[in-house]
Amino acid sequence: MSLTVPNTLLEQAQHGPVSDADFIECIQNSLPYAWGLIEELAAELEKGGQPAVQSTTVPPDDGSWGQLFRLVSSDSMRGAVQRRFGVRLAFQNCCKVGLFKPEAEAEYREFITPRAQILNQNPLLLNC
Repeated sequence: MSLTVPNTLLEQAQHGPVSDADFIECIQNSLPYAWGLIEELAAELEKGGQPAVQSTTVPPDDGSWGQLFRLVSSDSMRGAVQRRFGVRLAFQNCCKVGLFKPEAEAEYREFITPRAQILNQNPLLLNC
């Protein structure tokens, strides 16, 4: 299961829309490693003044890997995170996550190219 959904949030979803704030809280509580990584990147992006930041931190265990994969592979979670931080989020493989300011179109386009994907390969992370 991707998320641990409290009964109150499940009931809310059964009767209508779920707010981003409630969904974000569920993501934070369910995927603390992934949320913390994205939060750190967003803070770095805000402070640094650069158009984009990337993480190449290898998750410490299988559970952390799973959290990161679940967050970035879900359109709804990725969208909520992007709206929350005002960024564009991209993912290559293993542990390379990028956050991009909305105006960083060239940097985003480069990050998602086949060339960038190939250059990101690491034989030590073959089975990630």
